[in-house]
Parts: sequence; C-alpha cells; structure tokens
Amino acid sequence: MNDIDKIVYQAKLAEQAERYDEMMNFMKEVATQQPNLTLEQRNLLSVAYKNIVGARRASFRIVSSILTKEREKDGESGHVPKITAYKAKIEGELENICHDILKLLEDKLIKEADAQGSAEARVFYNKMKGDYYRYLAEFQDDQGVKNNSQESYKAAKSVADSELAPTHPIRLGLALNYSVFMFEVMGAESQACELAKNAFDEAIAELDSLDEESYKDSTLIMQLLRDNLTLWTSDDKNE
Repeated sequence: MNDIDKIVYQAKLAEQAERYDEMMNFMKEVATQQPNLTLEQRNLLSVAYKNIVGARRASFRIVSSILTKEREKDGESGHVPKITAYKAKIEGELENICHDILKLLEDKLIKEADAQGSAEARVFYNKMKGDYYRYLAEFQDDQGVKNNSQESYKAAKSVADSELAPTHPIRLGLALNYSVFMFEVMGAESQACELAKNAFDEAIAELDSLDEESYKDSTLIMQLLRDNLTLWTSDDKNE
C-alpha cells in the first residue's frame, strides 16, 4: 500500500465515522499530491465536500427562515441582530468551504483532467465547479458568481453532450443540477424545464442500452428530473 492508498483509506475510515471535515482534509491532500484521481477518489472528494457544505446550507436556510419570522413580528424582539450575526457567521463558513474546493478544482483538478483528456473527469469537475459557485450564488447577490456557475455548467454540458451517453449518470446529474441552477438562481423557468426534459427524454430513448452497473444511479437521477419537471410545470398551471 503506497502513501496515496494509505491517505485514501483514512478518508474512507473518516467517512464511516461521519467525520467529514477530516475526510475532506485527507482527500484534499490526495488531490494536491496526485490530481489525476481515480473514479473512487473523485467520489470520495465529492462526498466529503458535499456533506460539509450541505450541513451549512441547511443551517443557513433554517436561520434565514427564523430571521424572516422575527422581522415580521410587531416590534422587533431584540433577537434580530443576534440572528443576523449568526447568519453572517454561517455565510462566512460557506464562503470559505466553497472557495477552498473551487481553488482545488481550478488550480489542479480541471487542468489535470483537460491534460489527460478524460471526458468523465472533465464533466465531473466542471459540474462540481458549477455546483459550488451555485452554492455561493444562493446567498451572494453577485452576477460574477452566477456567471461563473453558468459557464462551468456550460463547459461540462459541451463535453457531456459530445462524449457521454445520455444515460450516463454523470451526464444526467449535470442536467439535474444545471436545470436547478437555471430555475432557482437565474429564474429562467422555461430554460430549466427544457434542460431537464431534454435530458430525461434522451435517456428514456436509450434506456435499453443502460448497463447494470449504472442502472440504479441513472434511473434515480431520471426520477429526480421528472419530479422537478412535475413540480415546475404544476407551479405554472397553478398560476
């Protein structure tokens, strides 16, 4: 077992223990030393950051909701400044995490994937870049952040459309996240629906060619695409 394998094992151990901050540090060390990651290593890196940022995004939503309710009360209770400061603290943590992984993606991983010519890795990392700029855009009213997210998703989609099968879970996951970005961040409802519908229809047309290994992942993402389409189009009908 070489040094990289030992660090990857530690990351897996940290994942089992649900110690995601340590898992993140281990996988960041792997990516820094050897940016040409295997599929397993890419997924471990993604899981670590997703759990860390996901917990804080959930906290942000809860505290934002509490802040809104406090502001709606007749005569502020005096808690608003404390809640506002706490919300700002969570935003700072989110910003640090997002910039941390974005730097790793831009300085190391995307460059290495481009050099290696791996379609899967190029789509995976550009999608990931789009995701973390999207997370920043959820609380930063910054057009530059939105543009960076959109350009990253576009770059990933360009490679995915030409080099990955419509049923490939990475291509489907990209369509899912890109369409959510268009709907929730950009407010481009029709474009979001078009993205999701095209991805779903193209995958359905080639469902018979899906291998057993990818079947579960791909069909799960297809279900999420369909759920979003149902929700988004029912909103239009209700209006």
